[in-house]
Amino acid sequence: MTNPIASNAPQAPAQTGAASAKHKQMLQAAQAFEAVFLRQMIGSMRQAKLAEDDLLGGGSAADQFRDLYDSHIADSMASKGGFGIAAMVLKQFEGNSAAAGAAAPTGAASGAATDAYAAIGKAE
Repeated sequence: MTNPIASNAPQAPAQTGAASAKHKQMLQAAQAFEAVFLRQMIGSMRQAKLAEDDLLGGGSAADQFRDLYDSHIADSMASKGGFGIAAMVLKQFEGNSAAAGAAAPTGAASGAATDAYAAIGKAE
């Protein structure tokens, strides 16, 4: 029997509760970023027109289909993690999340301080 090829996509560690939900959100955001990046890369390759694409013919319908196909390919590539962009972004997210958690004060005001810190980070 042959073994299936293992995916390089970042895997969620065994966690429970809010930490697991936050990790899942960060993973989804990282994969979405990788998909957007790959869509842009595929679009740039199409614009280079290194060869004529006569498979679909021409016209606006063919262009729309090509864009949908490119988007699907980019999403598929991102979900498999072959480029590793999502893994690097996730690592950065987790590092920033850990730093934000360490910098937050303890006590009743910690939730408000964390929310204010997140708002400042979004504004920059």
